[in-house]
Amino acid sequence: MLTKLSSYCLLFILIGCACMSIEVFAHGVDDNTRAFLEQNSGIQFIPFIYIGAKHMITGYDHLLFLVGVIFFLHKRRDVLLYVTMFTIGHSATLLLGVLGNVQVNAYLIDAIIGLSVVYKGFDNLGGFKRCFNWQPNTQWAVLIFGLFHGLGLATKLQEFNLPSEGLFTNLVAFNIGVELGQFAALVIILIAINTWRKWPSFQRFSTLTNTLLMSAGVMLMGYQLAGYFIN
Repeated sequence: MLTKLSSYCLLFILIGCACMSIEVFAHGVDDNTRAFLEQNSGIQFIPFIYIGAKHMITGYDHLLFLVGVIFFLHKRRDVLLYVTMFTIGHSATLLLGVLGNVQVNAYLIDAIIGLSVVYKGFDNLGGFKRCFNWQPNTQWAVLIFGLFHGLGLATKLQEFNLPSEGLFTNLVAFNIGVELGQFAALVIILIAINTWRKWPSFQRFSTLTNTLLMSAGVMLMGYQLAGYFIN
């Protein structure tokens, strides 16, 4: 009874996250952060660390992907490897995207980020092996999708036309904040998953969770593609 109730709670939480406004979470920023970024000048190391951390913690598109990435990882070494691949990917395109002024459509990038969530849920459910008798290289997939996640971060920062003075330092601080937020979120996620792994209901829980990941990813893709065609 308890495990079934817990599963329903998880269902409502994930659906609620998926239905919340993209402007509030994901790649949106609140009014105070927007005002700071628009008026910012010079090096603001600590504030950019804070903004980066808050962006990751409230960025459910990134977190949903990470939940899928680490869901079935048992060893710390494997968790570290995959998170490092993701970090290398999004750090590289975040810096190159902003510093190199790489212009990409934010809606399309966010749709690809939604696709990354669909991919990981589908992969965790064994979809590739069952449907195509083929398994993608999971490490390369995490790295490649990490590149798109970084471009998503870059497109949001580019909206504010940050001044060139102190830009590199501020970007490094922002990325440090992203990693700190990512670490904090991963600790909570890993504790929750590893605790549930000991329960007999884990198999049902894993199927439900990864099905919901796919559903949330499809919703994110649909939202962003609709925005692309409408705007």
